[in-house]
Amino acid sequence: MSYFIYKVIKSSYLLTGQMSVSLSTAQQVHSAHARSVRVCLVLCVLLSALTLVLQNLWIPEGSEEQFPGKPGASEALPQHGVRKLALRLETLSSQIQALKRDNIPGRLDSLAETLQLLQKDHESSMHSVQKDLVMVWEKLDTLLKKSLAGGDTPTSTPFTGMLDSEVCKIPNDPAFPLCAGKVEFLRARWRSDPCYAHYGVDGGACSILAYLSNREDFCPSLPGRNISQRPDKTRPKEGKEEAVIRSDLTPLLELIGSGRGPAVRFMRSRIERLAGRWAQAGVRIREKLHHKPQAQLKVLLHPGVLAGGAGERFGELSERGGPLGELVQWSDVATALFILGHKVTFSTTLPELHRVIGAPPGKGSCPIQVPLPFDLLYTDYHGLAQLQACMGLSFNQYRCRFRVLDSFGTEPAFNQGEYSQLHGYSTAWGSWELQPRQYMTMFPHTPDNSFMGFVSEELGLGLEEEVQERKEPNMAVVYGKQDYMWQGKESYLEAISQVMKIHGTVYQETDSPPRIPGYVLNHGLLSQDQLLELLKRAKLFIGLGFPYEGPAPLEAIALGCVFLQPRFDPAHTPQNSNFYRGKPTTRQVRSQHPYAEDFIGKPYVWTVDMSNSTEVQEAVRTILHSQLRPFTPYEFTREGMLERVFAYISHQDFCSRSPKPWPPENTLLARLGSLGESCTAVCLQAALVCEPAHFRLLNKPDAFSSLGLNCSSTSVEVNHLLPAYNERAQQCSLQREGLLFSCAGSDNSHKRLCPCRRYQPGQVALCEGCL
Repeated sequence: MSYFIYKVIKSSYLLTGQMSVSLSTAQQVHSAHARSVRVCLVLCVLLSALTLVLQNLWIPEGSEEQFPGKPGASEALPQHGVRKLALRLETLSSQIQALKRDNIPGRLDSLAETLQLLQKDHESSMHSVQKDLVMVWEKLDTLLKKSLAGGDTPTSTPFTGMLDSEVCKIPNDPAFPLCAGKVEFLRARWRSDPCYAHYGVDGGACSILAYLSNREDFCPSLPGRNISQRPDKTRPKEGKEEAVIRSDLTPLLELIGSGRGPAVRFMRSRIERLAGRWAQAGVRIREKLHHKPQAQLKVLLHPGVLAGGAGERFGELSERGGPLGELVQWSDVATALFILGHKVTFSTTLPELHRVIGAPPGKGSCPIQVPLPFDLLYTDYHGLAQLQACMGLSFNQYRCRFRVLDSFGTEPAFNQGEYSQLHGYSTAWGSWELQPRQYMTMFPHTPDNSFMGFVSEELGLGLEEEVQERKEPNMAVVYGKQDYMWQGKESYLEAISQVMKIHGTVYQETDSPPRIPGYVLNHGLLSQDQLLELLKRAKLFIGLGFPYEGPAPLEAIALGCVFLQPRFDPAHTPQNSNFYRGKPTTRQVRSQHPYAEDFIGKPYVWTVDMSNSTEVQEAVRTILHSQLRPFTPYEFTREGMLERVFAYISHQDFCSRSPKPWPPENTLLARLGSLGESCTAVCLQAALVCEPAHFRLLNKPDAFSSLGLNCSSTSVEVNHLLPAYNERAQQCSLQREGLLFSCAGSDNSHKRLCPCRRYQPGQVALCEGCL
C-alpha cells in the first residue's frame, strides 16, 4: 500500500505539468474543440481518482492521535493543507465536467485560474502529504511486527515504500562510518544475489537503509524502527537445562539414519556396535565427575567432507579401501556429545545445512535469517567453506562457536591471514583466523590446537585370555588397504616374510588382482568386524609408511598386536612430502605414527629403518618371542574421551571478552628454549606439554627477568616466535598479535620463552586437577 501511495504522489507532479501544457495548448487553439474535450475527459478520470486518495489521507482538524517520536497532526501539517488541496481538485473536477457539458471553450480561462491556485497550493502541501504518508507507513510497519511476533521465522520484512527525499537520507554518523559506502554498493549490486530481495531490498534508499540497519548493522536504525536490543550473536543463551548423561543411544542412531550413503552407514554401524560399551563408560564418567553440572547445549555436527559432490566421492572411496579415520572420529565425537546429554543435530548435505542454520535463499551474500540456533558447531575445513558460503556476514559474528576437526593440525602462523601471506605461510587450508584451540586434532601432535582424539577398539572385559589363546605367533597383517601403498616396499616385506606369515586386506577389483607379493595371503577388503577378528589372531601389525597417523595401529595394539613401522630419514615435511605439501603445518614427521612412537613406544611399538633388512628382522624376531597384554592409552578409551570432551565444553570459552583462565594460571611452568628449538620440543624434552593459553602470562617484561634474562631493550612485534630473547643483542621481544602465540616454530637467533605444564597420566590434554 505504501508503495502505491508513493507512486500516486510522484504521479501528481507529472500530472500538474501535463495539465499546464494542456491549458496552454487549449488557449492558443480554440478551434481544436474535439481534442480539448478528449483531453478533459482523461483529466476528469485521473483527478477524480487522485481526489479520492487524498481525501482518504486527510487527517481531520482536531485529531489528537500521535505516533511514537512524532509531533501531533496540528504541529506537523500546515493548517488544513491537505484539505485545501483536495478542495481545489474537487473544484477543478467540477469545472472540467461543466466544460464537457456546455461545450464552451471559454471556460478554459476559469480552468487556468484554478490550475494556478492548485500549483500554488501544491508546493506547500506536498511536504505535509509526505509526512502523513511516513506516519501511515510506520503504523503499517508496527502492525506487521505485531503480526509476526507470534511466528517462528519471518522470511522477509517489506522495507519498500518509504519516501527517499528526507526520511531515507544516508546518515552521516561517525558510529557507522561504512554506511554510505554500503548503500552505494547495494544500489549497484542488490540484484546480484536474490537474498537481498528476500529481505525486502528493492534498490531504493529506504529499503537499503532498512536492510543495512536491521540485518547487517552497518547503518543506524531508521526513524520509528528502534532496534536497541539486538540478539547476542556470540554467547550462548543463559538459563539452559542441565545436561544429563545418557545410556541409550537409540535416539542418536535414529538421528543419523541409514540412507545417507556408505560413509554414514559406516558411522552408524560403528556407533551401534559399540553402544553397550559407551553406555558403561557413561556410568563410570558420571561417578568420576561427582555430578558436576553442565548446561545442555544445542550442537550441530556437519562433516563437510560428506556434503556435495566431494562427499559422494569420499563415500565411494570408503568402500574401496579409502580413508576411514575421519569417519571414526566423527562417529566418536557424535557419540560422546550425545552420551554427555547434549542436543545433537546432524547434517551431511548442503540443503540440510542451509535449513538448520536458517540461511536465506540466494548465493550467501546476506546474513542468516534468525539468531544461530546452535551453541556449538563441529565441522571440518570443507564445512568451514560451506558455512561461510551460506552464512554471509553471520559467519564472522558466530565464528567463536565453531570447532574444526582437523586431523593434521593448524599452526598459528598459517591461521592469521595477513601474516601468512606476508611471511610465506599462506595455504589453501589456512587463514581462517579462528582461535588456534578451536582446531581439534586426531592426535596430540600440535599443542596449539585442542586434542579431540577418538576411541580405540578394545577387548571387552574377560576376553583378554581368550584372545591370547587364539593368537597365531607367526601371523602378521599389513596396514595398507590399497595396493599403491605396497609399491617400493618389496625388500622390507621380504625380510619380514622370512620370519612370519604375512596377510593382507587389500581392495581387489573383480577383473584385476592387486599388485602385491605372491607370498601374501590377501583377504580382500574386510568389514570392520572382520578386520578386528583378523587382528585378534595376529601377532604383528606392519606399517608401510602410509597412511600417516591413522587409528588402526592403536586398535591393533588394543587387540594384542605389536606395531612395526618405518622411520623417516629425513623427516617428512611440507617441503619434501606431497601429502603434507600445502597443509598448515611445519611439523617434521619422523615416523609413520609419531604418537605411537613417542607416547607408547617399545615393547608395543617398534620403529625401524625399512631399508636395513638386518634391523628389520632382529625387531621381528624379538616381537615374535614377546608376550604382551593388550594395551590402550587412557586418552583413547571411551571414558578418556568423555572426560576430555566434558572439560572442553565446560572450560573452553572463545566468545567472552574476559573468559575465566583455563587451564588455571598456577599450572604454568616457564622454560627458556635453546636456539633453533620450538616450544613444542622444549616442553616435550622436559616430559611436559606446551600450553598456548599461558603465553599471555609470559608476554610481559618481568617474565624475562624471572628467567634471569637482562633486557637492554624491549620491542613489541608481530611474529609467531615471540615472546623470545636475542642473547647477542640482549633484546627482549614481545608479541603484539594474540592469534600468533605459537608452540610451533623456531629460528637460530632467538631463544623462545615457552609456557609448559604437567598433564594427567594418559591424558595429555588435561592438566592435573583441570577437569
